Amino acid sequence: MRIPFLQLGLGFVISAAIGWAAYKREALSVSGVVGAILTGTAIFGLGGWPWGLLLITFFILSSLLSKYKEATKETLAEKFAKGSRRDLAQALANGGAGALIAIAYWLTGQPLLWFAFVGAMATVNADTWATELGVLSRRLPRLITTGKPVEVGTSGGVSLQGTLATLAGGAIIGLAGALFLYIESLLRYNPRILLYPLSCLVYPGNCTLLPVIAALAGLTGSLFDSLLGATVQAIYYSKRREKETEKVIDPDGTPNTLLRGWRWLNNDWVNFISSVVGAALATLLAHLAITY
Repeated sequence: MRIPFLQLGLGFVISAAIGWAAYKREALSVSGVVGAILTGTAIFGLGGWPWGLLLITFFILSSLLSKYKEATKETLAEKFAKGSRRDLAQALANGGAGALIAIAYWLTGQPLLWFAFVGAMATVNADTWATELGVLSRRLPRLITTGKPVEVGTSGGVSLQGTLATLAGGAIIGLAGALFLYIESLLRYNPRILLYPLSCLVYPGNCTLLPVIAALAGLTGSLFDSLLGATVQAIYYSKRREKETEKVIDPDGTPNTLLRGWRWLNNDWVNFISSVVGAALATLLAHLAITY
C-alpha cells in the first residue's frame, strides 16, 4: 500500500493554516488546533480533495453559526459542556469518525466509504445547526423521549425550528459533496461527467442523491444524539447554580454531582457515536440506491 506522502504533507499544511486562522479568530483552542491538524491531515491526505473540502465546509459553517447572535446565546452557554471555542476532544468528536473513514478508504478503496464520510459530516453539521439555531426558537423544546416541554439547552430537547435546521444542515453537506466531486471530475477531464454535468457519476450511484442521503443521515444522527442526551449521556447538577448541566466542574472549580447517565458518556462521545450512526445510514441508503 503506497503512502501518499505528498498529499499528506499538503493536508498537514492546509490543516495547520486553517487551524491557526481559527485559533486567531477564537474558534479553536490550542488543543483544538492539534485536533484539526490530526483530522484534517488524515482526511485530506488519505481521502482526497473532495473529502478535505467537505471538512472545511463543515468547519466554516459551524464556526460562523457559533458566532451568529452570540450575545443572545450567551445566557445558555453555561448549560453546555463546551463553548464556542473548540478543543481537542470536540475536534476529534466532530472529525474523528470522518478521519477513520478516510483511513479505511485509503486501505480498501471502497467507493461506498465516500457516502459514509458524507453521512458523518452531515450528522455533525446537522447537529451543530440544530444547536446553534434551535436554541433561538421562541417555543420551548420538548424532550425527545416524553414530549414534555423542557428548558432551552436541555440535553435531549428538540424543536420544530431545530429539526428544520437539522435537515438543512445535512442537505447542504450533501450539496457541497456533490459539487466538489463534480469539480474534481472536471479537473480530471472525465468525459462521462462532461456529458452528464449534473449527475456526478464518479462514484457508484447517482450523486445527485447526495443531498437527500445527507439530509436523512444528518437528521437520523442528530435525533440519535438527542436520544442519547435524554437517556444515557452524563448529566450533572450544579448546587451553586441550582440547575442541570453537562459540565463536570463549574467555572469556579466546584465539582458537580452526577445526576443521571453514564459518567464516561459525555457530549463529545455522544457526538462521535451519532456521527457513526449517520455514516452507517448514509452507506446503507447509498447501497440501496445503487442496488435498486
